[in-house]
Amino acid sequence: MTFVQVIDCKTSRVDELNRLMDSWVEATQGKRTATHSIVGRDRTDSTHVVEIVEFPSYDEAMENSRLPETDRIFRELVAACDQEPTFTDLDVLRDEQLNKIVVRNFFEEVANKRNYDAQDTLCTPDYQEHDPILPTGVVGLEESKAANRQLHAALEPVVTLESLIAEGDQVSARFSFKGRHTGGFLGMEATGREFSATGHATFRCQGGRIAESWWNTDDLGLLRQLGTIKA
Repeated sequence: MTFVQVIDCKTSRVDELNRLMDSWVEATQGKRTATHSIVGRDRTDSTHVVEIVEFPSYDEAMENSRLPETDRIFRELVAACDQEPTFTDLDVLRDEQLNKIVVRNFFEEVANKRNYDAQDTLCTPDYQEHDPILPTGVVGLEESKAANRQLHAALEPVVTLESLIAEGDQVSARFSFKGRHTGGFLGMEATGREFSATGHATFRCQGGRIAESWWNTDDLGLLRQLGTIKA
């Protein structure tokens, strides 16, 4: 279970706290078990600083606290605070990267269920899709829906979402897909051949919807499997 520690302190030496964080990151390279750290300052009280540190588990957090580098930096942090900092230990009950949800739904509804109209609710009205396989390289929402209909009719792909990574307003997806060439594709008549391929896509989200996407798939490998390009 993911574990989070919240460190709450009062200090007039915020720059010193930042320096200590940089020092700890450098000193614990290759040793630390912490996976994510956020430092925030209260907008209504510039001396109120909160640090949130995430670990894969409580046990790994305890392993991190036993590092001599952590102990040294902790003592320096206490000295830089105007009063003794407080600690809150939290077992994470729920961790939702909300932008991941809309991207996962895009793959489930559009890619696998062929529900192209779902893009109307999953994407913003001014959605833009970038894909080198498209004739113009970039299309809007309606053109994207039409392109998906043509692609799925030609290749009948089944997509497996391998991983999702979210940061800020962007989500990166790694996926694989397999299918059969049953219709016209890039000027080629149907070959009936089966294929499998991989791809990556990056999505920019806005207001709970997908505003823009960039796609890269193994088109060369796909064409080789369809017999149009010799290995």
